[in-house]
Amino acid sequence: MRITSLFSKKARVAVTAAVAAAMLLPATGMAQKKDTITWRVQSHWPASSSSYKDSLLTLKDKLAERTNGRLVLEPYEAGTLFSATDTFNAVRRGIIPMGTIAPGYIIDQVPLAGVASGLPFAFRKVEEAAYFHKELGFEQMMREATAKYGVYYSTDKVYPTEMVVRRPINSYADFTKLKIRSSGALQVFLTQAGATGTYVSGAELYTALSQGVIDGAHWGAVQGAYSLSLYEVAKYHVRPALNIAGTDVFIINQKALDRLPADIRKILIDTLDEQFDLRTAEYQRQEEEALAKAQKELGVKVNELPDDVLAKLTEAAQKIWEQEAARSPESAKAVEMLRKYLTELGYL
Repeated sequence: MRITSLFSKKARVAVTAAVAAAMLLPATGMAQKKDTITWRVQSHWPASSSSYKDSLLTLKDKLAERTNGRLVLEPYEAGTLFSATDTFNAVRRGIIPMGTIAPGYIIDQVPLAGVASGLPFAFRKVEEAAYFHKELGFEQMMREATAKYGVYYSTDKVYPTEMVVRRPINSYADFTKLKIRSSGALQVFLTQAGATGTYVSGAELYTALSQGVIDGAHWGAVQGAYSLSLYEVAKYHVRPALNIAGTDVFIINQKALDRLPADIRKILIDTLDEQFDLRTAEYQRQEEEALAKAQKELGVKVNELPDDVLAKLTEAAQKIWEQEAARSPESAKAVEMLRKYLTELGYL
């Protein structure tokens, strides 16, 4: 199956002539002064996160420019107005018009979000996950699922979770000897596949690796490992990714979106769609640049998993896929769509 690159499809948004902004209700969390509409945006990213700057603040600047200052985002870092897990309900109820979340926060309300959070060991390349989201229709499925709550859903980017290890994995026997720092579904996945998944906090991760308490870990992918200096004590970067998913999302109150003047609404939606392509590509470029730097300066080597390990990981992953498929009819449809796609790619 030929995968069409998503990153060349989106044209730059043309800004149309300004019209006066309609008066918006205070309950939406919007303030207005003359021709300016201001939206409060609660983020799940702390201000120190690269995504707070590269995703949220970049979007803020683009919208201010493209609407000639008529739509202004007022960002709040994680936990300022609401907790990360409360943001979806705040947006749904119109307390604030916009926020950022991880889909894992809303699985109880939107079961399909379990698939959006990233099924383990599905995609091998970022562009495959991007194609699944945009071209095969998964993004639209998520929008339909959140629309039932009056929320518009837009994925910021897809990106990988990859691990580092102290010793290379050359066989399945090597893999089964590993104690790997993990969390959540990936911890279950690694344990079911034959390794020992265990949780270690970020603050303790470097020490645990350096002292041999654990043999490997994942903290994001290359940039995350680099930021915690993990490559000083774990020289092998493992690929393919444990998962690749759209785990950063913009959510908008649909009524607030509908109240925007038509031209501003179009600029906002088009800019969000464009951002998915740009941020996905940018993040992957930053990953490769960070890996090249780690290889050159720290002697890091890429450890491609051997076939017997790939087979065991795929087998364990599919059991978790089945659990996600059982959450709802929509989840079952998405998992079936995923299986068909991965079969066409030759992974199943």
